[in-house]
Formats: sequence, structure tokens, C-alpha cells
Amino acid sequence: MIKKSKNVFLVSLGCPKNLVDSEVMLGSLEKSGYNICETAESADLLLVNTCGFIQSAVEEAVEEILDLAEIKKQFPDKQLVVTGCLVQRYGADLQKEIPEVDLFIGTDGFQNLISHLESLETSPPPVLSPLVTPSFVMNSSTPRSISTPSHRAYMKITEGCSNRCSYCMIPALRGNLRSRNPEDLLKEVQIHEQSGVRELTLIAQDLTSYGLDFGRKDVNLVALLKNILASSSIPWIRLLYLYPVRLQDELLDLMAENSRILPYLDLPLQHVSDRILKLMNRPYSLVETQKLIERIRLKLPESAIRTTFMTGFPGEREEDVDTLAAFMQEFELDHVGIFTYSNEEGCKAEMLPDHCSEEIKEKRKDRLMELQASISKKKNSRFVGKTEQVLVEGISQETELLLEGRTRFQAPDIDGCVYINSGECAPGDLVNVTFSEAHIYDLVGEIV
Repeated sequence: MIKKSKNVFLVSLGCPKNLVDSEVMLGSLEKSGYNICETAESADLLLVNTCGFIQSAVEEAVEEILDLAEIKKQFPDKQLVVTGCLVQRYGADLQKEIPEVDLFIGTDGFQNLISHLESLETSPPPVLSPLVTPSFVMNSSTPRSISTPSHRAYMKITEGCSNRCSYCMIPALRGNLRSRNPEDLLKEVQIHEQSGVRELTLIAQDLTSYGLDFGRKDVNLVALLKNILASSSIPWIRLLYLYPVRLQDELLDLMAENSRILPYLDLPLQHVSDRILKLMNRPYSLVETQKLIERIRLKLPESAIRTTFMTGFPGEREEDVDTLAAFMQEFELDHVGIFTYSNEEGCKAEMLPDHCSEEIKEKRKDRLMELQASISKKKNSRFVGKTEQVLVEGISQETELLLEGRTRFQAPDIDGCVYINSGECAPGDLVNVTFSEAHIYDLVGEIV
């Protein structure tokens, strides 16, 4: 059996969904007697939960693994474990290239980390978990050590994805859509409420697909939200990742009627050129996208819309970027992330003709980022002189002289923040702040 009171050092990379997986691993480790420590040097177990979605994420993950491998060379008794999407994608190659790693686990099997570690005591050679199609779905009784501040938490309502975007590796890495049982999700909501959570963020690859695999009319995102509202009093409920074509009026109406569901819509549009959307296998058009934004703003006039756009997709021309820029200027979305297309082995887009050079991708990205900066500054400027409720995070990461928080329109670790320069409060407080300054991403104000 594993010895008690060992220390674990965790590096969790990638999105909030990956963070929840990390919390599940930490939960099982703590249950088995491990303590979480802040430095790799003081840990017995070095754990890296990787992202392998695009090339930049792959490079970041490999760099982290190699850094910890160097520490393991100095302290051979330490165990080095690597999990997640990178392993699911490149497991066999990683095992050959980084022999310092004791154990590789893909996107399924991490929930059994303890039993895998125990097997190492009788089988010293590196063990590579079979790269089977993922099937794990967590539940409310799954051990989990929440790593976010105590006033907020993520709740993953599905695993995998059944959309088939031509540029995306997620279905191959995470498997098809697997929704969690609605009754079990409500149990988790109660757990979060009892622990003092003030902001609960629902996450999935596509929230709007929740329940489709159940084949039941009573299991869907709207029904789940209604039950969460009725069975809890958590003041802020945020939705991350809404697929554009599945965003129905019923959800918008529910958001308009219930202020606890924050008026924040994360819509990964990726592009608006009809030709490029078709190549991406995204089932909507420019006109449909325009109508969707108009519909959102009609029903939720104070809402914030966040999206991501991709530049340099194979076959993209300057006129496609012009169409995208014109859309951004017309609709002035609140938060826009621009990233360049990454040619991923195994995706359908890999085989498309007319790939763009890295120079062209970056040039187009810079053009759109510059455009969005002016839009973001303009959108933020409308808050100056106004008062908004802010969820306090604590001392600012920039300076101890300021506090930091977020409005309803700012998601944690994604968007900008509010710097509070006057007033008293504590992390987790919901306070009214009057804004005196607006910057491209952030706001400054004082507690009323």
C-alpha cells in the first residue's frame, strides 16, 4: 500500500475542464494520505495534467514535463506522473522520449490514479495506460479537492464532444458526448452551496448539447438550470461554452427572467465567412450568426458576449478576414480572443489545400486584435460613472495596494477584472462598485 503523509506537487494545464480532472486526482490522493505542496523539490509525487489540444499547448506541456524530469534526475526517489490529453494523443512517443516519467495516463484512468501508483511498487518499469476510448464520467461522490478560491467552483456537466469540427482533436482525445445524470448534478450543487460557493460555473465542451445522449425531452440545459435555481440559492451561475446553433430562445428567456444566471454568453464562433465555416464543418452562416447576436441583444440587452475567432484556416483569403473585421466592427462584442490556426495531425483540416503561412496567420491575428482592443476600450468606457455588483477575489495580483474582483460580465481567468482602490471587503463578498476608470480589459472603481 502507499505510505501515508506523502507530498504531491501538481501542474494543471489547459482549460477549466482539465482543472476539474486535476481536482479529482488531488481528491483521491488526499484521501490516500497525500498533502498538496507548493514546490516540486519538497514533493514525493510530481503530477502534470496536460493539454494537447493545439501545438502551443503541446509545447507548454512538454516543457513542464522536462523541467520536472530534471528535478527527478536530482531526486530519483520522486515519482513523476503525466496524465491528460497529451498522453492520450502521444503516449507511446512520450514513453520513448521521456523515460524519467514513471507513469503515463490518458484522459481515462486518472480517476484510478491511486491503484496505478500502487502497481508501480510491484512493477517498476514505466506503465502506459491503454489508450482506449474514454468512458469515465465523474459524479458527486467522486473524491475532489477544489483548487479554486472557496467562493467559486466549476461544475463539469458533460464529458467528451460529438461535434465534428474539422480542426478539432477533442472527440479523438475525450470521446463522444457523455452527459452526467441531472439528479447527481443537483447533489453536487448542494455540496458547492454548503461549502460557501458564490459563483458556480457550468462547463462542458458544449453546454447546449447537455442531455442529447440521454434521448429524453426532460433532460436538457434549460431543465437543469431551472432545477438548480429552484434547489439552491447560489447567487451567480455562469455558463461557459454555448454552441451557436443550439442556443434557443428558451434559454435566453430563462436568463432574462432570472438574474442569478449571469448575462454572459460564451459563443465560440470561430469565423463568420460562409466559405470558411463550411470548411470548418460549423453548421451556420454569417446571416444566421448576425441574427443570433441580434436575438441575444433583444432578449438580453445588458448581456456580455464573448467569442473566439481563428485566423489562417486553410483556404482563408483576405476577403474572408475583411468579412470578419466588418462583423466585429458592426456588432462590437465584449470579449474576443483571436488565435491562429494550428495544423493538427489527425484532423480533417490537415488534408485541406491552401494552407496559410505562419507569417500571414500572425499578421491577420494582429490586425483583428488591434481592432478588438479599440472595441473593448469603448465597451468598458460605458461603465465609467456607473455602479455594478462585483464579486471580490482578494488582494490584486498586480499590487497589494489594490483589491481585485469581477463583474457579472467578466469570467474568472479568462476576461479582465475590476481593481478596487477604496473600501473594505473580503474575498467572496458581493459589493457594489462605482467605476472611475476604464481600460482595454479592466475597470477601476471604489466600493459604494
